[in-house]
Amino acid sequence: KVKVIVFDKTGTLTKGKPEVTDILSAGLTDEEEIMTIAASLEKLSEHPLADAIVKYAEEETIPLTEVQNFRAIPGHGVEGVLNGKKYFVGNRKLVIDFVGIDSVAVEKMERKIRKLEESGKTVMILASEHEILGLVAVADTIKETTVEAVRKLQERGLEVYMITGDNRRTAEAIARQAGIKNVLAEVLPEEKANEVKKLQGTGLKVAMVGDGINDAPALAQADLGIAMGSGTDVAMETGGIVIIKNDLRDVLTAIDLSRETMSKIKQNMFFAL
Repeated sequence: KVKVIVFDKTGTLTKGKPEVTDILSAGLTDEEEIMTIAASLEKLSEHPLADAIVKYAEEETIPLTEVQNFRAIPGHGVEGVLNGKKYFVGNRKLVIDFVGIDSVAVEKMERKIRKLEESGKTVMILASEHEILGLVAVADTIKETTVEAVRKLQERGLEVYMITGDNRRTAEAIARQAGIKNVLAEVLPEEKANEVKKLQGTGLKVAMVGDGINDAPALAQADLGIAMGSGTDVAMETGGIVIIKNDLRDVLTAIDLSRETMSKIKQNMFFAL
């Protein structure tokens, strides 16, 4: 009976192994210093994008510094103190709402940020308490099976959505690559389940496909939760179906199998009667 299928982006539609592609300085801070600060902060974070920054720093043998007063701000970024100075790494909202840097300063970097986002990259801003120091762009590529799986689901008459915490420009660039028209962008982790609920409110049966800890409430809220086998234990515990091989085409297989099973049940009932 499922009519709508919602895919989480990172680790579900994409490989979930993002890589650092660009480092841009906004002032006097050089690239190595930007990466030292960013990687030192992100080392304490659990986000896949944080892993990409730390991995890059390790590969380039960039020294890390000890961080005090570390704090993760879900859906926004992280903050911490290095050598007595407070730094932030995150999205626009973090820099404007939590740091209090004038939006005009963000506007100055907007052209560079937009260019990176339009090519499907996620941009993280590194800032001190007073100014923006630089940008780090990270890209995550879509899985080889994503386009085929999405196309076949749409051919079966299912409406496909992508849900992500990414800003709209990056989200739409990835959705275009995957062939998805419906994009739910800038969704905070705790709001994913609400977005599923809104779709259910239209009277449709909704399936949610995800792999992370923050997908678990949405998997539970959906009429059908489908977890990726490579995901977190809590996602697999919550999902009604677990895709072992991590191949999105198996979502289609599950739906086809369920339809064939129902048709067989109806046949059996008919013959039994």
